[in-house]
Amino acid sequence: MLCLLAMAALEPWYGEVLNQRLCNLMVRKLVDEGQYPEATKAALGLTDHPSDVYQPLGDIKLEFGDAHTAYATETYERGLDLNTAIVKVKYAVGEVEYTREHFASNPHQVIVTRISASQLGSLSFIVSLDSHMHHHSSVNGKNQIIMEGSCPGKRIPPKEHSNDHPKGIQFSAILDVRISEEAGVVQLLDNKKLNIVRANWAILLLAASSSFNGPFTKPSDSTKDPTSISLATLSAMKDFPYSQLYMHHVDDYQKLFHRVSLQLSRSSKTSKHIHVRNYDNIKNFVNNDQLYNRKNLPCKWEHTKGNSDGVVVSTPDRIKSFKTDEDPSLVALLFQYGRYLLISSSRPGTQVANLQGIWNKDIEPAWDAAPHLNINLQMNYWPSLSCNLSECQEPLFEYISSLAINGSKTSQVNYKGSGWVVHHVSDIWAKTSPYSGDPVWAVWQMGGAWLATHLWEHYAFSMDKEFLENNAFPLLKGCASFLLDWLLDTPSGYLETNPSTSPEHSFISPDGRRASVSYSTTMDMAIIREVFKSIISTAKVLGMGEDDFIEKVRVAESKLPPYKIARDGSIMEWAQDFEDPDVHHRHLSHLFGLFPGHTMSLERTPDLCKAAAYSLYKRGEEGPGWSTTWKMALRARLHDSEHAYRLVKILINLVDPDHERAFEGGLYSNLFTAHPPFQIDANFGFSAAIAEMLVQSSEKGDLILLPALPRDKWPHGCFSGLKARGGITVGICWREGELHEAGIWASDSKQNAIKRLHYNGTIVPISLDSGYMFTFNRDLKCVKMLAL
Repeated sequence: MLCLLAMAALEPWYGEVLNQRLCNLMVRKLVDEGQYPEATKAALGLTDHPSDVYQPLGDIKLEFGDAHTAYATETYERGLDLNTAIVKVKYAVGEVEYTREHFASNPHQVIVTRISASQLGSLSFIVSLDSHMHHHSSVNGKNQIIMEGSCPGKRIPPKEHSNDHPKGIQFSAILDVRISEEAGVVQLLDNKKLNIVRANWAILLLAASSSFNGPFTKPSDSTKDPTSISLATLSAMKDFPYSQLYMHHVDDYQKLFHRVSLQLSRSSKTSKHIHVRNYDNIKNFVNNDQLYNRKNLPCKWEHTKGNSDGVVVSTPDRIKSFKTDEDPSLVALLFQYGRYLLISSSRPGTQVANLQGIWNKDIEPAWDAAPHLNINLQMNYWPSLSCNLSECQEPLFEYISSLAINGSKTSQVNYKGSGWVVHHVSDIWAKTSPYSGDPVWAVWQMGGAWLATHLWEHYAFSMDKEFLENNAFPLLKGCASFLLDWLLDTPSGYLETNPSTSPEHSFISPDGRRASVSYSTTMDMAIIREVFKSIISTAKVLGMGEDDFIEKVRVAESKLPPYKIARDGSIMEWAQDFEDPDVHHRHLSHLFGLFPGHTMSLERTPDLCKAAAYSLYKRGEEGPGWSTTWKMALRARLHDSEHAYRLVKILINLVDPDHERAFEGGLYSNLFTAHPPFQIDANFGFSAAIAEMLVQSSEKGDLILLPALPRDKWPHGCFSGLKARGGITVGICWREGELHEAGIWASDSKQNAIKRLHYNGTIVPISLDSGYMFTFNRDLKCVKMLAL
């Protein structure tokens, strides 16, 4: 299945102005009167059309002779090397060993496959291209197959090989075949297939493109020719040997992947000392893990992990045995796997990683494989900063820019507001209007505001003032403009939101009926407070001085309702202490201010953190993968290593895709995380949560070492290359569960905001000069200063 996406196309539609505004007024009136069930029903009038659907482009089909079905099963291995991002498959048929290598090259924009045989002239197979979309394919010349096709021109339940004369996005995939010069021939079959006969090796290069020309160009207006683009891509590398393609791919990938290493162990023998030079380019400390498959179980990904007898243990077996052996190296592997997935799915020039990243295999994908903005898309990018992959955010920032354009129309049409707004589901066309269906998920105006918090976070980690001024602030200002218009003055003196929902969760209204629409949910206020604080902080960094807009934000921020603690001691999720009909609900929206937000902290708001801990206790530990990893991060923020680790154990649980249960979470045999079905967000959330357990930073200048380390489970370990706010990079080693030494360095001493170093209750003031790595011992004394 090709990791490329095409979509159906619909011209954006923003609703009927009068109906939307009248409906909004009606809902507000019902909420003001306390008629919450009626308001929920009326809010159906605020919903709109569904998002468009991501689709798989097609398949490369390889057909081998009958002899290959009789391969020696004990010789079969399939592995993904996280060090190189290369998949290898090996198996033997008789005396011949066959090897395949696969990688997707970012620098050359091709998928590369090399198939070889250990004996000369032993490689024969047929290759072709296929797609579930409307398509046709033909042979071009002696060694190429061109497949051209179209997506449906409107959203319909996709049907296999639909022949409705589509007018949606056009696409093309071209497969170029190279074989050994000294042996073998390439034959044409049915003018659609290539037959490779008695070669030593074959290299397949796949280039693909589409007519998609941005979210504001209709498919029918696009002038892009995907076939010409794909041919040009292949032509540009016609003289590149396989070794050069391989080298460029590995070098491009490792520049990102090698920035961070992580070792977790029960034994001091496997915990290595860290010495750091330039961390943005470091290649010395690599977690060289592999996912491997021995053909004891068909098509299962496995990890090269030997037991005491030297026997390779499969990945599914490692996941199963984690309940008893709690192997720390599997945790480190899953952490790095999340980083690999982000590198592989979100790079400058790509689309954002959606609900399945780029690994959607279905023409009717779960939840449209769309970007969901009430936790999922945001979680996809949680590890980009702390796990040292900031470039991988660029597609997100481009996407936010597109959302702001469409969102300004939605703000004006739906709410007669300024600025821009986005609701809870979008798509490749940057949809911003409400989704269709139940208001419990569809009527939520905070999707864009949550995304906007990532803009300030990027600055907080990178200290990039140019980005803050030219990219972040205009978008933050537009977002805040909508929020200022959306907030309502009330007799209480507070500014409120109405209508308001807590994502996908409902409550019992005072009359005993279930409802979801009310006013000023805790998440609304937490996100708005975060955006307003980002605006105020930006103004300070950029030296804006007296500014009417900034002053409006300051005044509004001071009038937002505070957090409230319920009668039972938990954080209130709604403005009133409504009865919760589902205390184990998967969403943790009311705890946004603890993580990923910053308006709750152990130091500044201990009472709120105590209430947040009780809220987590009430929610329980079961749930889909993304909920589990969010709980991990929340527990880490509370410095609760015991519960954070228990959630690690809950996630590392093998899920059988043929017998999965909704909302149970866990891992599939290839380490993809389960909702179920597959959603990639928890893979990313896991990496971010592990980073949060190992090092934390605050916007007040605090750097906290090993805040939620499960010392009895990972008594020995080290990491290098994790990032912290203030342009800080951190490496730490610990032994017997205690800090051994920490290496810390700043990208810019004039801007870095770290003022205090914390470990295990000890706090010391620090000042870092750029160009040096400072080494601190377990007592937080600086014992070494090393020029980088």
